[in-house]
Amino acid sequence: MTGAQAIAYLEAHPWSAQRLGLERTQVLLHALGDPQRELKFLHVAGSNGKGSTCAMLESILRQAGYRTGLYISPYLQDFCERIQVCAQNIPGPRLAQLTQRLQPVADAMDDPPSQFELVTAIAMAHFQQEGCDIVVLEVGMGGALDSTNVIPAPEVAVIANIGLEHTQYLGDTLEEIAAAKAGIIKPGCQVVCYDGPPQATQVVAQVCRQAGVPMTLADFSQLTPLSHGLSGQRFAWRGSQFSLPLLGAHQLRNAALALETVQALARRGWHIPEDAVRRGLAQVRWPARLEVLCQAPLFLLDGGHNPQCAQALAQALQDYLPGQKLTFLVGVLAEKDYTSVLRTLLPCAAGFVCLTPDSPRALPAQELAQAISALCPLPVTVCQTPAQAIPAALDTGLPVAAFGSLYLAGAVRTAFPTALRGWLRRQKIRARDSLSPQTRAQLSRQIVQHVLDCPQFQAAQTVLLYRAVRGEADLSGLAQAPQAQGKRLAYPLCLDSGQMAALIPQGEDAWRPGPFGIPEPIPERSQLIPPQELDLILCPCAAFDSQGGRLGMGAGYYDRYLPQCRPDAAVAAVAFEVQRLPRVPTQPWDHPMGLVVTEQGVSRPGDGPTSV
Repeated sequence: MTGAQAIAYLEAHPWSAQRLGLERTQVLLHALGDPQRELKFLHVAGSNGKGSTCAMLESILRQAGYRTGLYISPYLQDFCERIQVCAQNIPGPRLAQLTQRLQPVADAMDDPPSQFELVTAIAMAHFQQEGCDIVVLEVGMGGALDSTNVIPAPEVAVIANIGLEHTQYLGDTLEEIAAAKAGIIKPGCQVVCYDGPPQATQVVAQVCRQAGVPMTLADFSQLTPLSHGLSGQRFAWRGSQFSLPLLGAHQLRNAALALETVQALARRGWHIPEDAVRRGLAQVRWPARLEVLCQAPLFLLDGGHNPQCAQALAQALQDYLPGQKLTFLVGVLAEKDYTSVLRTLLPCAAGFVCLTPDSPRALPAQELAQAISALCPLPVTVCQTPAQAIPAALDTGLPVAAFGSLYLAGAVRTAFPTALRGWLRRQKIRARDSLSPQTRAQLSRQIVQHVLDCPQFQAAQTVLLYRAVRGEADLSGLAQAPQAQGKRLAYPLCLDSGQMAALIPQGEDAWRPGPFGIPEPIPERSQLIPPQELDLILCPCAAFDSQGGRLGMGAGYYDRYLPQCRPDAAVAAVAFEVQRLPRVPTQPWDHPMGLVVTEQGVSRPGDGPTSV
């Protein structure tokens, strides 16, 4: 069995909602040798914020030198995210090995286990095999009958913010839901509870009294916000200052809950230095929770899916973008109270782009659009895929916030890098093409002069340049310049293999029209130049930034070719200033440019132009 086959087997099982209970998980764990009995736990339940709290606690404990396990659900982009050791996903071969051990047991059970129960058992075995010192364990749903509650008494049972959710399974009132979540409390543990709705807190306190365990209520009066921005926030808690990259006032309260939990662990003998706490909070990563995917254009991603989450998102938007209207990219599950969610966010909305989340429980985008139109007269667009929806939202020219479901968040997060690069590329090509032919010619002459004047060109013996197509900066003046006499000027040829070659045409009849109208050298009438002989490579680009990032024009040909060149060869992006971006979103295969040439001059990444 491979990792992919293991995931396919697990995903063939239903999730868990209708089948709460511990018996099936206990059978699975017993087949694995009851690994949960050899582990220590932080057990975290709640309606909102439990995932963020888990991420903070795991980061803090890892910074304190402990070997940590983290169990979360659902995943965003990779099935294996759900089971992590020291921030590393469970490897595919290990997942396959443990799944293969469980498969005959699961298939033989009269009451078949759910996917969540199978994954819980696999997680426990992985944590035990990896020798985890402590496992941060997120409850899937509820608490008392959740699959994760097969563990012995945890070091600390953490109760995050409680709200109305899963009422068909957990109860119709806050008291009933709180009682279900308080089911993770066992004699021998300590309890830290979010200071939320009083009726929920009272239930947790009563359960603690019955179990004879101490309860600490997170003291938000000790919490003082100091500063916040889209890159993170600073706060003080009980006289100490901390940085947190997660956005929103609600994350400060989750951080206070985590800090109270750290103190509870300290009372039990765990050594967690304050500098580890600071590093852990400063370095925590918890994607799709008011996550800034891009600052320019601004694109926020939030997995919020219930009224409480919507209130937190609306408050955060007012705090970070006061008075600003946004385009919302939204997709929801049909069972959620999406009408209340939409009403909460309407004051911040300028328009909506609707998608159907990748879930059998999803509300179709067209139905969501109809629901929005019934609430307000704002423009609504329906898209079929995230690759269509992301550019449609960005085209409005407003900040974008995607929200409504973690299923939507995972799909958007996966599609975003490629969709953003394509959108930025189109934007900058439009900006370039909006220049008049006369302006392009004038600016191209300035660019040619800057190239001729730069030391890298003057020292070069062999230069790779290009023949311009459509609105690109035209470098044809280089070939006629006296300064180019005696230099070898090569041009690119894009081969059918997907590779690129550098050729020096031997006369004007050595050219032919290539794909998309780009002139290219004829190989039989040209001299082939090995990439190692190039001293300077001038690359056309669709967009660039001051750090050497570049969105190319050559369908990846340059990105595959440049690593073959000498490490000391000078590489320059060539474009007009209207093609400049604050930051180009890079990919691992992108080759950074050592120089940028525009009509304003030649600059190195991070510097201003050296000639104007």
